Order: sequence, then structure tokens, then C-alpha cells
Amino acid sequence: MTETVDTGLILTIFVLTYVGMALGRFPGLRIDRTGIALLAAILLAVSGAVTPPAVVEAIDFPTLFILFGLMILSAQYDASGFYDWCSLKISGFGRSPVILLAYTVGAAGLLSAILANDVVVFAMTPLLCLGIRARGLDPRPYLIGLAGGANAGSAATMIGNPQNILIAQLGDLDFWPFLAACGVPALIGLIACHATIWLVWRGRFQAALIDGDSLPAIRLDRGSLIKALVGTAALLALFAAPLPHAIGVLIIAAALLVSRRVATRQMLDKVDWPLLVLFAGLFVVTAALETTGLPADAVAMLAAAGLSPDRLAVLLPVSLIGSNTIGNVPAVILLLAVWPDLSAQTLYGLAILSTLAGNLLIIGSLANIIVVERAKSVGVTLGFIEHARCGVPMTLLSLAGAGLWLWLTGLMPL
Repeated sequence: MTETVDTGLILTIFVLTYVGMALGRFPGLRIDRTGIALLAAILLAVSGAVTPPAVVEAIDFPTLFILFGLMILSAQYDASGFYDWCSLKISGFGRSPVILLAYTVGAAGLLSAILANDVVVFAMTPLLCLGIRARGLDPRPYLIGLAGGANAGSAATMIGNPQNILIAQLGDLDFWPFLAACGVPALIGLIACHATIWLVWRGRFQAALIDGDSLPAIRLDRGSLIKALVGTAALLALFAAPLPHAIGVLIIAAALLVSRRVATRQMLDKVDWPLLVLFAGLFVVTAALETTGLPADAVAMLAAAGLSPDRLAVLLPVSLIGSNTIGNVPAVILLLAVWPDLSAQTLYGLAILSTLAGNLLIIGSLANIIVVERAKSVGVTLGFIEHARCGVPMTLLSLAGAGLWLWLTGLMPL
């Protein structure tokens, strides 16, 4: 009887948690996705459905350590003024709007491949808006390009976004083979992003009114930037060494925290603590579901029906739907719980498809949401439909290209 009650309770909490992930919050409450995941983990613990030792065991600390370390590395870049400098430099590049759009998409993709997409768009969005408006251009297509480029570029590496970090950690994947498998689809995604926005917005890049925004003077701290660049180079070298990824990232983070210029508190203020808590809460929720045996039953049923995740016909639509309902991070955590022990080739496919699928709608990825909210803070509104006009075709094109790559290289069958 106890087992039946626990199963019912766990299933109820699980369903409510992922409904909350899809809605973003519960109606009438200010609790967001992080709060929902944390509350679910607490309810599972206090109800006895999951014991305190099981809660600790469920949390994948190496994944959280990697996320934390990369956030510290990004904080070092931010402290140097690098992101603000990039934003203003990008907005000043190119004489034509099409060239400026190419710089925006390309820079977002390149930076996100190493420094994680969410952090890049958070730092760059406001000043990019101001710089583009100062040129008399409409910021909205460039904001779509910033988010789309960041998502597409982040698909290239195992440290480009949170879901890739999780996939690589659980699958024990290495940096350079990951890049070899995922780099080309990421490039396809960047090209699809630029081409789609140019076609949809052609002839409409000029703003209705030239906004005379005054641009702040940006001072680039070369000493802090050099430290960040050395840290990045050292991190890439450590990824090639026979050392656990989490240990390598923490070594770099510890070295960056030792500073005479930047206070520790200033660095820690740049860490996205809510994202870390979201991961921890979802780890507990999905681990609780595994104890019911339902994921194993689901795997058996899917296998009997011939629905294997190592096939594009299954993984592509699942990634597309999951990323644009509950979000790509929760979707990946859920899929890895339902389909454990996936091959490296399937994990590469999951990383590529779930990331590129996030460009479909604003709710598809956290990077999209961050761009919209940060743009709103400087008076630029990017609507759901405006984004979807570009997001839908760019996503379908990039997923088609990625699927073709995965099939032609033999990574995944149709």
C-alpha cells in the first residue's frame, strides 16, 4: 500500500512539475520554473517519497560544478567589459543592414560556443539594442539574430548551453569529438538563421523613427580580458587531458576567483543561481520518477512499438515538441530519465536537435526569453508572432540540415 501511495504521489508531483515547466508559472502565483522545481523537490523530501540521502544522490553535482565554473569564466569576461565592447563593436560594423545582421548572428554563435548562450545574450542584449537604434535601424530582427545565433552556435560544443553540458556529463563525452559531430549542424543553423531573418525582414530593417540614443563609453580592462582569455585557453587544454571535466572547470574557476581587481562577491553575483537550483530540483523529480519503475516500463513499450530514440524519425519530433512546450533543459532531463544509457551518437543527436529546436518559439529556450526581457528593459518590444515568423522557418531549415548531416555521417538512421 505504501508503495502504491508513494507512486501516486510521485507521479502527481512529477506531472504538476512539468505542467509548470510548460506554463512557466502557476496561474495566480509568482512562482517561476525554478521555484516550481525547488518546491517539487521539497515536497518529495518532506513527504518521505524520497529520503534525504536519495535527494543528495539524485543531484548530478559534476554537471552543476561545470555550469558554475563556466559562469565564473563568463563573469571574468563581463568584469573586463568584453561583452559591452562586443555589443557596441557589432552595432558599428558593416555599412548595410544585411552585413550587420551577419556580424550579429556570427558573433553570438561564436561566443556562445565557448561562453554559454544564456550568459552571452544576457550581457549583450541591452547595448546591442542601443547601438542599433543609434544607427536608425529596427533592433527587432537583430535581436532575433542574437538569440537564434546564440542557440545555433551553442549546439556546436558540450559547454555551449546547459542541456549540452548535462548530456556530455552523463554520457562521458569529450570536447573535441563532440565538436566534430555537432559543429557542422551548428554552422547550418547559423546560416539558416541569417538567411531566414534577411528574407523575412528584407526592405524593413530601417526604423520608423531614428532614435538618438546616447551610447555609453566602454572601457575595456585589458588585464582582466587577458586573464579571461588565458583561462579559456587553459580550459580547452584541460578538456583534452585525462581529467574529469568538472575538476578541470573548477580549477579554472578557482584560479579566476583569485584576483586583485575583481571582488569575489562581484564574480559570484554573475552566477545564475536560479538555473543551478532548477537543475537540482529537476534531478530530484526525475530520480523519484525512476524509483516507480514507470520510465523502464515506458522504454519497454516504446521499444515494442519500434520507437527507438536512436532514429531521427523519433528523436527529431520529440526534441521539437519537448523544447517548445516544457523547454529544452527540462525536456532533456526528462528524456535522459526515460531513455537511459543512450549511445554517444544518439546523445550527439539529442544535443543538436534539442538546441536547434529551441529557436522555434520564444518559449523554446531560455536564451530567447532572456533576449526578450532584456530588450524590454531598454524600451524594445519583441512580440511572440514577430519572433515566430523567423523562428519557425529557421528552425525547420536548421533541423532539416542537421538531420541530413546526422544521417549522411551515419550518426543516426532515419
